[in-house]
Amino acid sequence: MDAHSSVEQRAAVHAALGDPTRLSVVDALLLGDASPSALASRLGITSNLMAHHVKVLESAGLVCRVRSEGDRRRSYLRLNVGTLDILTPVVRLAAPRVVFVCTHNSARSQLAAALWRQHSDVPVASAGTHPARQIHPRALAAARRHSLRVDRARPAPVADVLTDSDLVVTVCDGAHEELERELAQRGTPALHWSIPDPAARNTDKAFEVAYRAVEARIESLAPAVGPTH
Repeated sequence: MDAHSSVEQRAAVHAALGDPTRLSVVDALLLGDASPSALASRLGITSNLMAHHVKVLESAGLVCRVRSEGDRRRSYLRLNVGTLDILTPVVRLAAPRVVFVCTHNSARSQLAAALWRQHSDVPVASAGTHPARQIHPRALAAARRHSLRVDRARPAPVADVLTDSDLVVTVCDGAHEELERELAQRGTPALHWSIPDPAARNTDKAFEVAYRAVEARIESLAPAVGPTH
């Protein structure tokens, strides 16, 4: 990229963030993904206005849209990691424990919990909305490749793990969509990461991609979460 193109790209990013609503959207996506409708509701704006702001942010390369693997009619907005190196999370969270949740609690959530232990002293657990009998063999292989300890873990149901004071991080669209309303009603703090299910492709590469996606998110989230006092 030549200097002129770089300046134009930087100017486009600054212009996109010059609007308070778009800056609020970026702030909301710093730690987790969200659907356009959820963001519109949170910010108190119409869906048409949200669509306009999303288009500007997409054009500036700040966000991308991913299709839900649960309800295919839905999509989520994701902040493009690294686009805004000058931005640090403005959100600071206090939690007695972080709980990573996916449908089967056999891959993404298990890897996330193991990675969290390497990055934070805040206690961690994982659970599934429909837990499998055991951790996926390729998830175990991915963990071994990266020196993570998950071999002694067992999938557990959400009902047996969650408390209202936990910070819940769903790493699966299906689990998010299943728990979204319940967590909101209970007032349980929650974030969502729209990470594709590696078991759908069932290859070592797919599990490695999922591992890298989880790792990048945890490296961003861990510094923003501290223990409750």
